[in-house]
Amino acid sequence: MAQKKQINPTRMELTKQKKKLATAVRGHKLLKDKRDELMRQFLILIRENKELREKVEKGIAAANKDFVLAKAGMEDEEVNAAFIAPAQSVALNVNFKNVMSVELPIFECKTRTADENDIYSYGYAFTSSDLDGAVASISSVFTDMLRLAEVEKSCQLMAREIENTRRRVNALEHVIIPTAQENIKYIQMKLDENERSTQIRLMKVKDMMLEDAHHYKEKAEAKFREAQ
Repeated sequence: MAQKKQINPTRMELTKQKKKLATAVRGHKLLKDKRDELMRQFLILIRENKELREKVEKGIAAANKDFVLAKAGMEDEEVNAAFIAPAQSVALNVNFKNVMSVELPIFECKTRTADENDIYSYGYAFTSSDLDGAVASISSVFTDMLRLAEVEKSCQLMAREIENTRRRVNALEHVIIPTAQENIKYIQMKLDENERSTQIRLMKVKDMMLEDAHHYKEKAEAKFREAQ
């Protein structure tokens, strides 16, 4: 009610409130559509994230098992020497794509060489086959690990945007739109009251003018009779 008293009940203010209501309704629809599409994209990423995580965890578990077996059959110095000079290098590029006003990351990696056998930085003569299996397991899940990081970060960004959009939708739905509707109703009521009051005053003025005209006519007739 306090907000209603601050509004000047004029036709200009009524037009302003109607435009505000129309903009809020249109914005509410657009934000709801955006929220629904974000939720759809978010659920797709969540399912992909679950599948990738299970696959990566399974691959890392296999690599850890092979690595433990390799360490059991090799000296620590031999294991450290096998990885002292990596045979392969990786360059990571980060790009972004816009999905419903959310900048989602895209990770792209490029290896120094395209040969899949360049992952082994040691000779086969003094290492066990379990170490080869550990390196191969880690290499096989590397791409999935990169995609998992990309998807998890995208999920975080999208969840934050969904929450912000939900708050804006609720603000429009429960505060801005009802307030504008109440203001329009209040101004319209005041304008109708003023119009009725004006009509009543005009009717009273008209009655007074008619009454004065009637009295004037009677006086004129009386003077005319006296003059005769």
